Amino acid sequence: MAAVHLARSLFTPPRALLAALIVAPLLSGCLSSDSNNNGGGPSTGTINALGVSGLSYQTSSQSGKTDIKGHFQYYPGETLRLKVGDLLLAEDVPAQEWVTLLEFLLEVRSQLTTPAVDAEGLSTHRITEQQLLTNVTLTNLTRFLLSLNWSENLREGNGIDIRDRVLQQMNAALPNLTSPIDFRVSEAEFNATGAAPSPANQLLTSICFYPPDNELCQAPPTEDEIDQAPDRPEDEDLWDPNIEYKEDLRNKRQRILDSVRSMEDVDSEDARLYLTRELDSISTTIGNRFYLENHVAKHPASDTGIKRFEIRRIGGSAELTDLEAITTRPQDVSVHSFSWQTADVEYFIGGPAGGESEIVTSFLPDSTYRWVRKTLRVVITP
Repeated sequence: MAAVHLARSLFTPPRALLAALIVAPLLSGCLSSDSNNNGGGPSTGTINALGVSGLSYQTSSQSGKTDIKGHFQYYPGETLRLKVGDLLLAEDVPAQEWVTLLEFLLEVRSQLTTPAVDAEGLSTHRITEQQLLTNVTLTNLTRFLLSLNWSENLREGNGIDIRDRVLQQMNAALPNLTSPIDFRVSEAEFNATGAAPSPANQLLTSICFYPPDNELCQAPPTEDEIDQAPDRPEDEDLWDPNIEYKEDLRNKRQRILDSVRSMEDVDSEDARLYLTRELDSISTTIGNRFYLENHVAKHPASDTGIKRFEIRRIGGSAELTDLEAITTRPQDVSVHSFSWQTADVEYFIGGPAGGESEIVTSFLPDSTYRWVRKTLRVVITP
């Protein structure tokens, strides 16, 4: 198939994208909880929040292909080797409950564990994640995988679906590329079109995202074939349904060329929005596992004794590795102490009746770099 490069988005349109970013956290409670350890058997991990299917994975004990939900099997302490078809994507990736594309890259993964501090003075991983989304290698990798999604648009609520038909065509084309696909090159080089298309675009040109018998998987009619075809008669009654006229062949050629994908179809902003959606959904899912017994605490102004609340976890102990706590109105409510070992916060009332404050906690659960935030509203009564 001849190459053509049209500016079409493979990602959800902007308005739908905004809706996806709003709805995804609300739906994330329906996602899986902790990875399952099936009675001593392997645990189940997931590539991204909504999954990337069709990736080959291998650990020291497990191997297979990620399913439609992006699931893979592993034992704690193992690392992943990940490929799409015969193309290596990542090696030595720690196998865990959630593995995002950020963790495919060593230089990005190593920075995820360094939290940033937000405007409230609390640690957060979200700022760090957003800063890392500008990594060129990550952007190239994400755009490439989005381009391999079976449907042209990645619809809301769906993960990346890389089908066997795409993988088969990929593997057939990889040996014929002018050079290997290198995600580390600049975006301009990775997306190059024209007379010297990039290896990524050469590969996309060779893939038809339709069933084999579809017209769009045929070679487009050449200009010579079009020129040699007869003109369509002006009288419609004289049209022969068994003849492909010039106009028919020209339209057919354009349809086939328009169906060919290019790296230009997914831009950097599409990649960042997709990754942000996935990262936020994972963070929300992890956050939903933790709770405070009450969201509001009421104390009379005369009660100046030390109060206490705990960070709790659904189905088990909190198991934190760090905890921070602040009060938004220290003149009314003061934080006395907090401890990640006991997962609790102590505070006392210092203001008059009618005053109130929020105690904001930011804590780091075990086995993740993601900080969770929970808030207790404290109201001072007469």
